[in-house]
Amino acid sequence: MNFDDYQTSFLDERGGYWYPPLRMKPISSRDLVIALAALLLLVASLHAQPASAQENTAVPGTQLKVGVYVSPPFVMRDGAHYSGMAIDLWEATAKPLGLASAYREYPSFEALTEAVQKGEADVAVSNLTITKERVERITFSQPWYDAGLRILVAERDSAGFWQVLGGLERAGHLRAMAWLATIIIVATLVLALFYRRFDTTFPRSWHEGLAESFYEVMSVATSGKVTRANALGWIGRISGGVWMACGVAVIAYVTSSVTSVMTALTLTHQINSLADLPGRTVGVRGGSVAERYSSEIRLATQAYGSLDEAVTGLGNGEIVAIVGDAPVLEYYAHTHARQPFSVVGPIFHPDKYGFGFRHGNYLSHTITLQILALQEAGELEVLRRKYFGNDR
Repeated sequence: MNFDDYQTSFLDERGGYWYPPLRMKPISSRDLVIALAALLLLVASLHAQPASAQENTAVPGTQLKVGVYVSPPFVMRDGAHYSGMAIDLWEATAKPLGLASAYREYPSFEALTEAVQKGEADVAVSNLTITKERVERITFSQPWYDAGLRILVAERDSAGFWQVLGGLERAGHLRAMAWLATIIIVATLVLALFYRRFDTTFPRSWHEGLAESFYEVMSVATSGKVTRANALGWIGRISGGVWMACGVAVIAYVTSSVTSVMTALTLTHQINSLADLPGRTVGVRGGSVAERYSSEIRLATQAYGSLDEAVTGLGNGEIVAIVGDAPVLEYYAHTHARQPFSVVGPIFHPDKYGFGFRHGNYLSHTITLQILALQEAGELEVLRRKYFGNDR
């Protein structure tokens, strides 16, 4: 750099300092173009900020569009009023920030997620499971509930008449019983002819005689007792004993075959875990994690719009079980204790719930800090016990 580029001072005749003018190099046109381009880029970047950036600066008094999906006990609706664990938690995090909430209900988890992704809703409040596919579409807050999937079944009778009949046919017992019925009919005719010839007290009309003979055969077959007097002396006694032995064998066979079939039907129709579901149709809520997971493991599914619709399908036999969020099914079974439904099996496919925000919305970070503060203060556990007690 030349000496002229430096500003130097000189002592004047009055003892003061004076400064000669600073001489600088002239700005080239190239430098001017670069500076102008940088300024234009800065202005463009300020105007190109996404709409969600405006959401980052939510100030006290701001009213947020809160999307909800009704799923007791996390979100429940009574007229225009919403309540539940997720609603209570959201209010506990939003009100300290001075944020108001305008709730809007969506028909499914998928519709709720899409609304947040498109900016139609500022936040998704429900038992929304954090999944890889959803994280690619929206941003989640700190998880606030550990959950998973379980199975709800109807406590039906172990087996009905037609089920038992079908089981007997499949086991081959029905054909054997048909032969026994044939033998009983033949024995009824033979015995009626015998008594008409050798027993003078036997009814003479055929319909009364056949009825009397049939009653005698069935008495021997079921109880081993002879109802009429012996007409053949010692030969009759021996033949009666043989008939009694045959009757005991018949009744034992019928009892054992029906019992074995009913036991097999009970074991076949009983559902205790996920391993009992393949080959059967299960109910799920449309757009839920339960639907996606059931499809992944190749279960036959029937989608419903709500848990109540799925329970109706379970009650009328459309499905054999409902696969859904464990706390939701547990809460339903607890609050409908008089209905024949129960939750079975351990929790599988564990997951977590969180609030959903649009990508780039800094409010997700602020709400996360609020959730962590509530968790550290023990308020989150208090809220959980309010809806689920001490069972978990």
